[in-house]
Amino acid sequence: MPAGRKVRWGTRLATTLSVLVLGAGGIGHAVVTSVDNGIGRVDPFKDMKNRPAPGHGMNLLLVGTDDRSTVSPAQKQRYRLGGAPCHCTDTIMLVHLSEGGKRASVVSLPRDSYTRLPSRPGRSGAAAGTHPAKLNAAYAEGGPTLTVRTVESMTGVKVDHYLEVDFTSFMKTVDALGGVQICTPRRLKDTNTGLDLAPGTHRLNGGEALQYVRSRHIDGDGSADLGRMQRQQRFVAALIARATDSGVLLNPVRFQGVVSAALDSVRADAGFGPEQLLALGRAMRGFSPSSSEFASVPLAAKGVDLKEVGSAVRWDPARAKQLFAKVRADRPLAPPRAPAAPARQRGKIVDVAPGGIRVQVYNGTATDGLGKRVDDALKATGFDTTRRPATKPALKAAETVVEYDPRWDRSARSLAAALPGSRLRAVKGLGATLRVVAGSKYAGVAPVRAEEAPKGAFGTIRGDAVVCP
Repeated sequence: MPAGRKVRWGTRLATTLSVLVLGAGGIGHAVVTSVDNGIGRVDPFKDMKNRPAPGHGMNLLLVGTDDRSTVSPAQKQRYRLGGAPCHCTDTIMLVHLSEGGKRASVVSLPRDSYTRLPSRPGRSGAAAGTHPAKLNAAYAEGGPTLTVRTVESMTGVKVDHYLEVDFTSFMKTVDALGGVQICTPRRLKDTNTGLDLAPGTHRLNGGEALQYVRSRHIDGDGSADLGRMQRQQRFVAALIARATDSGVLLNPVRFQGVVSAALDSVRADAGFGPEQLLALGRAMRGFSPSSSEFASVPLAAKGVDLKEVGSAVRWDPARAKQLFAKVRADRPLAPPRAPAAPARQRGKIVDVAPGGIRVQVYNGTATDGLGKRVDDALKATGFDTTRRPATKPALKAAETVVEYDPRWDRSARSLAAALPGSRLRAVKGLGATLRVVAGSKYAGVAPVRAEEAPKGAFGTIRGDAVVCP
């Protein structure tokens, strides 16, 4: 399969939703009505029977297709968007907006989820009129209608509205907002998508953001899907922050430009129009990253191999049932907020938690007690210091240096982030304990913390926990 087809589009779905819903709160009916003409219409609920009972709040099914027909040749080359489309859904997300619009719960449904779809006439091996398949095949075999029907059958959640977007709408929306700020504690490089970000903070344009949310081959620990999900969460939270802080939602001219971009190539059910946008917008005034929460369907330990289509993942039946029961009942998915973290647990995000980094401190100057001060400061910030600082005044060090074995480069970068003005020096064979040689320019220790891991029974995390500090 060409690399361009292996994508996940959760973020561009939420991009479109964020702009549509947030923007409607501050803009008049005439402006919203004018951009409504750009929405393509579909009827995903045609002839549907025996649907789940309505719950509380509103449920939107957002799907991202791999359609790239409106992407320019230059964009395809620059952002690695080649390859033939499969005409299927690369990501399927169930977005629940609570009554009153004070909370948005985003549940990612893995595209490779095992399901059963109605068999077409002549299909061999069909059982009871159905055949095993992956969830994303529902769109290829039956379009929006079969996609909605399958999701409702698997979740027991009634879908109120349907939104479908593609590559172009994502890139144009990000560009219309003036880009989105992303921070990364380590280098992110994926040769398949062309992503190459140095550690630090970056403002991504539409194409670069596309590379960021597509990338799957930058997590060397075997958790590529989890890593991509966390990057998408950070992007969605950053986009919400950008939309709410930039003033675009209160400026009719800028708002119309952004929404027009968001609606390019978007398709929705006929019931999702100006009145619904305005009502949602009024309810969601004051929406922020902390108002959003992200979860994924709990999976069983073992998947299943499907003939001709490869391996699929199975949902954990008991835990998935609990998850969607909460959605239907309009209950939060994230656990209650914990008390504020101690000061040492706040600060710049790094790749490795301080508690997992062993450090030996050396005083590289003739200043008495410098080694102990550095050791104490690193210990107070959470690092695992030896508590036996040594002195090497003959070094006459000016800069503070972090010496490390190349095998522990991630730990070294995390430690250096806590020592402003320090530099790294690789020392082969040094082992797992890093060395800090404190120089005369030592400027103290800055607080650092590891990236937040998903919380709660369903891997749920709030949007404000994944934005740049």
